[in-house]
Amino acid sequence: MKYRTTKDSAFVPTIVLGIVERFLDPEVVGKLRSGDDSIQFMEDLGMDSLTMIEAIMMVEESLGVSIKNEELMNLRSIGDLKSFIEEKLTGISKGYKGEFYSIEQVAAVMPQQEPFLFLEQVNLSDRDAVGRYTISGREHFLEGHFKGNPVFPASIMLESLGQLAVFLLLKKAPEEIQSAIDYTEVYFTGADGVRCYRVCKPGDILDLSVKVKRARTPLAVFAGQITVNGEKAVVAEEITLAFKPLELKANGSGNGATPSSELNDNAYSSNGAS
Repeated sequence: MKYRTTKDSAFVPTIVLGIVERFLDPEVVGKLRSGDDSIQFMEDLGMDSLTMIEAIMMVEESLGVSIKNEELMNLRSIGDLKSFIEEKLTGISKGYKGEFYSIEQVAAVMPQQEPFLFLEQVNLSDRDAVGRYTISGREHFLEGHFKGNPVFPASIMLESLGQLAVFLLLKKAPEEIQSAIDYTEVYFTGADGVRCYRVCKPGDILDLSVKVKRARTPLAVFAGQITVNGEKAVVAEEITLAFKPLELKANGSGNGATPSSELNDNAYSSNGAS
């Protein structure tokens, strides 16, 4: 194997794809060979967890790397695996550093759930977050948006940014917010300066980012952006969330919080984002 003598990371994608192909049913090999890094191991290639572990063990042996079980949970697509292995071999990180949350961990926190959860994974720092969502083409609304030409709705892309902001608010509330937040009472109240720059379709990977602009109970304002392959897709200058502190829920009042009578259902659209 040339890699073993040269240690040239340019060989890594070919090695990884060759190993994965060994564990596939013949009918999905063509899909793997299409070169699409967004292809999901389980959803698109039909690999179960045991098969994934077998393939990863062969990758470890072939490339001389070690992959921990908790790291394996983050490798959901061909692109994930290739990037991860390259980072392991070169020591050069291409990704965002912060606290990582898998889709299962995200779902455990969020008020939104399948089929209306548009986050696959999240990385958090103190005042910003990045996330990802892959447009699978199986989203039910794509059957009618549009007929024969599936286009991911801009409103849903904005929704995904709102959900990322909700997750950041619930897991790492800005220091300006002193009280715990009732996760069942977080609402999307507005978005300003929203611009869409490209059409997004099945197979596209949405790279989402939000950061806190300002916060004061019961409001938090974020800036957000979505890119696809580094190309700007959506920008939201401000996304505003309203929330209810837990003390307000329990006692009917809070430290400087808006009275519950002012947090009425008419002010909001839906949990997290509209």
